[in-house]
Amino acid sequence: MSILVDRDTRLCVSGITGREGTFHSLRNRDYGTQVVGGVTPGKGGQDVEGVPVFNTFADAVAETEANTAMIFVPPRFAADSILEAEDAGIELIIAITEGIPAHDELRVFNVLKNNGRARLVGPNCPGILSPGKANVGIIPAPFFKQGNVGVVSRSGTLTYQIGNEIAQAGFGCSTIVGIGGDPVPGSSFVDVLELFELDDQTELVVMAGEIGGSAEEEAAEYIAAQMSKPVVAYIAGFTAPEGKQMGHAGAIVSGGSGTAAAKAQALEAKGVRVGRTPTDVAQIAVEVLGGAALPAP
Repeated sequence: MSILVDRDTRLCVSGITGREGTFHSLRNRDYGTQVVGGVTPGKGGQDVEGVPVFNTFADAVAETEANTAMIFVPPRFAADSILEAEDAGIELIIAITEGIPAHDELRVFNVLKNNGRARLVGPNCPGILSPGKANVGIIPAPFFKQGNVGVVSRSGTLTYQIGNEIAQAGFGCSTIVGIGGDPVPGSSFVDVLELFELDDQTELVVMAGEIGGSAEEEAAEYIAAQMSKPVVAYIAGFTAPEGKQMGHAGAIVSGGSGTAAAKAQALEAKGVRVGRTPTDVAQIAVEVLGGAALPAP
Protein backbone atom coordinates (compact mmCIF):
# COMPACT_ATOMS: atom_id res chain seq x y z
CA MET A 1 0.00 0.00 0.00
CA SER A 2 0.93 3.66 0.35
CA ILE A 3 -0.83 6.73 1.68
CA LEU A 4 -2.70 9.59 0.01
CA VAL A 5 -1.58 9.08 -3.61
CA ASP A 6 -1.36 5.85 -5.62
CA ARG A 7 -2.35 4.36 -8.96
CA ASP A 8 -5.99 5.34 -8.34
CA THR A 9 -5.11 9.04 -8.05
CA ARG A 10 -6.89 11.14 -10.69
CA LEU A 11 -5.18 14.51 -10.69
CA CYS A 12 -6.52 17.89 -11.78
CA VAL A 13 -4.08 20.82 -11.75
CA SER A 14 -5.11 24.40 -11.05
CA GLY A 15 -2.78 26.61 -13.06
CA ILE A 16 -1.82 23.91 -15.55
CA THR A 17 -1.39 26.44 -18.37
CA GLY A 18 1.28 28.41 -16.51
CA ARG A 19 4.96 27.65 -17.07
CA GLU A 20 5.55 25.84 -13.76
CA GLY A 21 2.14 24.20 -13.78
CA THR A 22 2.71 22.79 -17.24
CA PHE A 23 6.24 21.58 -16.49
CA HIS A 24 5.40 19.72 -13.29
CA SER A 25 2.03 18.39 -14.48
CA LEU A 26 3.66 16.75 -17.49
CA ARG A 27 6.52 15.51 -15.31
CA ASN A 28 3.98 13.93 -12.94
CA ARG A 29 2.22 12.35 -15.92
CA ASP A 30 5.49 10.99 -17.28
CA TYR A 31 6.04 9.30 -13.90
CA GLY A 32 2.75 7.44 -14.31
CA THR A 33 0.32 9.67 -12.41
CA GLN A 34 -3.12 9.93 -13.98
CA VAL A 35 -3.26 13.64 -14.83
CA VAL A 36 -6.85 13.83 -16.03
CA GLY A 37 -7.34 17.59 -16.36
CA GLY A 38 -6.42 21.12 -15.49
CA VAL A 39 -8.19 24.32 -14.50
CA THR A 40 -7.53 27.80 -15.83
CA PRO A 41 -10.48 30.22 -15.92
CA GLY A 42 -11.11 31.46 -19.45
CA LYS A 43 -9.10 28.68 -21.11
CA GLY A 44 -11.68 25.91 -20.95
CA GLY A 45 -11.67 23.78 -24.10
CA GLN A 46 -7.92 24.05 -24.61
CA ASP A 47 -5.46 21.31 -23.72
CA VAL A 48 -1.88 20.95 -22.51
CA GLU A 49 -0.25 18.19 -24.55
CA GLY A 50 -3.44 16.19 -24.46
CA VAL A 51 -4.54 17.10 -20.92
CA PRO A 52 -7.93 18.86 -21.16
CA VAL A 53 -8.31 22.30 -19.58
CA PHE A 54 -11.53 23.39 -17.86
CA ASN A 55 -12.78 26.75 -16.62
CA THR A 56 -13.73 25.44 -13.16
CA PHE A 57 -13.07 22.50 -10.88
CA ALA A 58 -16.78 21.68 -11.01
CA ASP A 59 -16.54 21.19 -14.78
CA ALA A 60 -13.33 19.18 -14.41
CA VAL A 61 -14.73 16.82 -11.77
CA ALA A 62 -17.95 16.28 -13.71
CA GLU A 63 -16.03 15.38 -16.86
CA THR A 64 -13.01 13.49 -15.49
CA GLU A 65 -13.97 12.22 -12.01
CA ALA A 66 -10.84 13.83 -10.60
CA ASN A 67 -10.27 13.03 -6.91
CA THR A 68 -7.05 14.99 -6.29
CA ALA A 69 -6.11 18.62 -6.96
CA MET A 70 -2.72 20.27 -7.23
CA ILE A 71 -2.61 24.05 -6.76
CA PHE A 72 -0.05 25.87 -8.90
CA VAL A 73 -1.55 29.38 -9.07
CA PRO A 74 -0.08 32.68 -7.75
CA PRO A 75 -0.51 33.38 -4.01
CA ARG A 76 -3.37 35.86 -4.34
CA PHE A 77 -5.53 33.28 -6.16
CA ALA A 78 -4.49 30.17 -4.24
CA ALA A 79 -6.99 30.26 -1.36
CA ASP A 80 -9.96 30.62 -3.70
CA SER A 81 -8.61 27.83 -5.90
CA ILE A 82 -8.30 25.48 -2.89
CA LEU A 83 -11.83 26.27 -1.76
CA GLU A 84 -13.17 25.83 -5.28
CA ALA A 85 -11.60 22.37 -5.47
CA GLU A 86 -13.09 21.44 -2.11
CA ASP A 87 -16.52 22.69 -3.16
CA ALA A 88 -16.33 20.55 -6.31
CA GLY A 89 -15.85 17.41 -4.23
CA ILE A 90 -12.09 16.94 -4.50
CA GLU A 91 -10.96 14.78 -1.56
CA LEU A 92 -7.21 15.57 -1.53
CA ILE A 93 -5.79 19.02 -2.29
CA ILE A 94 -2.04 19.56 -2.55
CA ALA A 95 -1.02 23.22 -2.52
CA ILE A 96 2.45 23.83 -3.93
CA THR A 97 2.08 27.62 -3.97
CA GLU A 98 4.24 29.54 -1.51
CA GLY A 99 3.75 33.07 -0.23
CA ILE A 100 0.02 32.71 0.49
CA PRO A 101 -0.98 35.31 3.11
CA ALA A 102 -1.42 33.75 6.56
CA HIS A 103 -4.93 35.25 6.79
CA ASP A 104 -5.92 33.38 3.61
CA GLU A 105 -4.38 30.17 4.95
CA LEU A 106 -6.39 30.52 8.15
CA ARG A 107 -9.59 31.08 6.17
CA VAL A 108 -8.96 27.93 4.13
CA PHE A 109 -8.03 25.89 7.21
CA ASN A 110 -11.26 26.81 9.01
CA VAL A 111 -13.52 26.15 6.02
CA LEU A 112 -11.98 22.75 5.33
CA LYS A 113 -12.04 21.79 9.01
CA ASN A 114 -15.67 22.80 9.43
CA ASN A 115 -16.82 21.02 6.25
CA GLY A 116 -14.74 17.89 6.83
CA ARG A 117 -14.83 16.84 3.18
CA ALA A 118 -11.26 17.33 1.98
CA ARG A 119 -7.69 16.95 3.18
CA LEU A 120 -5.22 19.75 2.40
CA VAL A 121 -1.46 19.13 2.20
CA GLY A 122 0.61 22.33 2.13
CA PRO A 123 0.68 25.16 1.24
CA ASN A 124 4.33 25.83 0.39
CA CYS A 125 5.10 22.13 0.10
CA PRO A 126 6.86 19.87 -2.43
CA GLY A 127 3.88 17.51 -2.67
CA ILE A 128 3.51 13.76 -2.24
CA LEU A 129 5.32 10.85 -3.86
CA SER A 130 4.44 7.17 -3.57
CA PRO A 131 7.40 5.61 -5.41
CA GLY A 132 6.40 3.43 -8.32
CA LYS A 133 2.77 4.55 -8.08
CA ALA A 134 2.20 8.31 -8.31
CA ASN A 135 3.95 11.64 -7.94
CA VAL A 136 1.92 14.79 -7.24
CA GLY A 137 4.10 17.86 -6.90
CA ILE A 138 7.72 18.78 -7.44
CA ILE A 139 9.51 15.94 -5.61
CA PRO A 140 12.39 14.55 -7.74
CA ALA A 141 11.30 10.91 -7.91
CA PRO A 142 14.67 9.47 -9.05
CA PHE A 143 16.06 10.18 -5.55
CA PHE A 144 13.72 7.57 -4.06
CA LYS A 145 13.07 3.85 -4.31
CA GLN A 146 9.94 1.93 -3.44
CA GLY A 147 10.05 0.36 0.00
CA ASN A 148 8.85 0.40 3.60
CA VAL A 149 9.98 3.78 5.01
CA GLY A 150 7.41 6.54 5.33
CA VAL A 151 8.73 10.10 5.25
CA VAL A 152 6.94 13.22 6.47
CA SER A 153 8.71 16.56 6.39
CA ARG A 154 8.38 20.32 6.70
CA SER A 155 11.32 20.67 4.30
CA GLY A 156 11.67 19.67 0.67
CA THR A 157 15.38 19.47 -0.09
CA LEU A 158 16.30 17.88 3.24
CA THR A 159 13.75 15.20 2.50
CA TYR A 160 15.38 14.49 -0.84
CA GLN A 161 18.78 14.04 0.81
CA ILE A 162 17.46 11.72 3.52
CA GLY A 163 15.47 9.67 1.00
CA ASN A 164 18.41 9.40 -1.36
CA GLU A 165 20.73 8.17 1.38
CA ILE A 166 18.15 5.59 2.44
CA ALA A 167 17.89 4.48 -1.20
CA GLN A 168 21.66 4.25 -1.55
CA ALA A 169 21.68 1.92 1.45
CA GLY A 170 19.31 -0.40 -0.38
CA PHE A 171 16.03 0.61 1.27
CA GLY A 172 13.04 2.49 -0.11
CA CYS A 173 9.98 4.51 0.80
CA SER A 174 6.27 3.79 0.91
CA THR A 175 5.25 7.45 0.61
CA ILE A 176 6.98 10.80 1.02
CA VAL A 177 4.75 13.62 2.26
CA GLY A 178 5.89 17.24 2.34
CA ILE A 179 3.58 19.13 4.68
CA GLY A 180 5.24 22.50 4.10
CA GLY A 181 6.66 25.07 6.44
CA ASP A 182 3.99 27.76 6.56
CA PRO A 183 2.43 28.99 9.83
CA VAL A 184 -0.99 27.42 9.04
CA PRO A 185 -0.39 24.04 7.39
CA GLY A 186 -3.33 22.08 6.07
CA SER A 187 -1.93 18.83 7.48
CA SER A 188 0.26 18.35 10.54
CA PHE A 189 2.86 15.74 11.46
CA VAL A 190 0.23 14.03 13.59
CA ASP A 191 -2.22 13.83 10.68
CA VAL A 192 0.33 12.06 8.50
CA LEU A 193 1.77 9.87 11.27
CA GLU A 194 -1.72 8.52 11.85
CA LEU A 195 -1.95 7.46 8.20
CA PHE A 196 1.47 5.80 8.28
CA GLU A 197 0.52 3.93 11.45
CA LEU A 198 -2.42 2.41 9.56
CA ASP A 199 -0.45 1.63 6.39
CA ASP A 200 0.61 -2.02 5.98
CA GLN A 201 3.55 -1.16 3.71
CA THR A 202 5.15 1.32 6.12
CA GLU A 203 7.37 -0.26 8.78
CA LEU A 204 9.30 2.81 9.94
CA VAL A 205 8.69 6.57 9.71
CA VAL A 206 11.24 9.34 9.26
CA MET A 207 10.03 12.75 10.44
CA ALA A 208 12.00 15.81 9.32
CA GLY A 209 11.16 18.95 11.28
CA GLU A 210 12.64 22.38 11.77
CA ILE A 211 12.68 25.26 14.21
CA GLY A 212 9.56 27.25 14.96
CA GLY A 213 6.10 26.34 16.18
CA SER A 214 5.16 23.31 18.26
CA ALA A 215 4.37 20.67 15.62
CA GLU A 216 7.29 18.43 16.56
CA GLU A 217 6.47 18.53 20.28
CA GLU A 218 2.86 17.61 19.48
CA ALA A 219 4.13 14.78 17.28
CA ALA A 220 6.27 13.51 20.16
CA GLU A 221 3.20 13.19 22.39
CA TYR A 222 1.27 11.41 19.64
CA ILE A 223 4.12 9.00 18.90
CA ALA A 224 4.38 8.00 22.54
CA ALA A 225 0.65 7.50 22.90
CA GLN A 226 -0.41 6.05 19.54
CA MET A 227 2.46 4.82 17.35
CA SER A 228 3.45 1.14 17.34
CA LYS A 229 5.96 1.65 14.52
CA PRO A 230 9.41 3.11 15.12
CA VAL A 231 9.89 6.79 14.30
CA VAL A 232 13.23 8.53 13.81
CA ALA A 233 13.57 12.27 13.41
CA TYR A 234 15.71 15.11 12.17
CA ILE A 235 15.35 18.76 13.24
CA ALA A 236 16.86 21.46 11.04
CA GLY A 237 18.19 24.55 12.77
CA PHE A 238 20.49 23.56 15.63
CA THR A 239 22.74 26.54 14.81
CA ALA A 240 19.95 29.03 14.03
CA PRO A 241 20.06 32.32 16.02
CA GLU A 242 17.15 32.67 18.45
CA GLY A 243 14.32 34.96 17.37
CA LYS A 244 15.30 34.97 13.71
CA GLN A 245 13.17 33.62 10.88
CA MET A 246 15.15 31.02 8.96
CA GLY A 247 13.79 29.89 5.62
CA HIS A 248 10.13 28.96 5.91
CA ALA A 249 7.54 31.41 7.16
CA GLY A 250 6.79 29.15 10.11
CA ALA A 251 10.43 28.77 11.13
CA ILE A 252 10.62 31.44 13.82
CA VAL A 253 11.59 30.87 17.41
CA SER A 254 10.00 32.71 20.34
CA GLY A 255 12.34 32.76 23.32
CA GLY A 256 13.26 29.21 24.28
CA SER A 257 10.21 27.70 22.61
CA GLY A 258 10.52 26.13 19.18
CA THR A 259 14.30 25.70 19.14
CA ALA A 260 15.88 22.65 17.55
CA ALA A 261 17.32 21.62 20.91
CA ALA A 262 13.92 21.85 22.62
CA LYS A 263 12.26 19.84 19.88
CA ALA A 264 14.96 17.16 19.94
CA GLN A 265 14.66 16.95 23.73
CA ALA A 266 10.88 16.53 23.52
CA LEU A 267 11.20 13.75 20.95
CA GLU A 268 14.02 11.94 22.70
CA ALA A 269 12.08 12.04 25.96
CA LYS A 270 9.42 9.97 24.19
CA GLY A 271 11.89 7.46 22.82
CA VAL A 272 12.37 8.93 19.35
CA ARG A 273 15.97 8.90 18.14
CA VAL A 274 16.95 12.25 16.62
CA GLY A 275 19.76 12.65 14.12
CA ARG A 276 21.76 15.88 14.13
CA THR A 277 22.32 15.79 10.37
CA PRO A 278 20.32 14.30 7.48
CA THR A 279 23.00 11.62 7.16
CA ASP A 280 22.61 10.78 10.85
CA VAL A 281 18.89 10.22 10.57
CA ALA A 282 19.25 8.11 7.43
CA GLN A 283 21.86 5.99 9.19
CA ILE A 284 19.61 5.56 12.22
CA ALA A 285 16.71 4.52 9.96
CA VAL A 286 18.86 1.95 8.19
CA GLU A 287 20.11 0.63 11.53
CA VAL A 288 16.58 0.26 12.91
CA LEU A 289 15.56 -1.61 9.74
CA GLY A 290 18.44 -4.02 10.27
CA GLY A 291 20.65 -2.83 7.44
CA ALA A 292 24.34 -2.04 7.36
CA ALA A 293 25.49 1.35 8.56
CA LEU A 294 25.95 3.98 5.88
CA PRO A 295 29.55 4.89 5.02
CA ALA A 296 30.87 8.07 6.61
CA PRO A 297 30.49 11.09 4.29
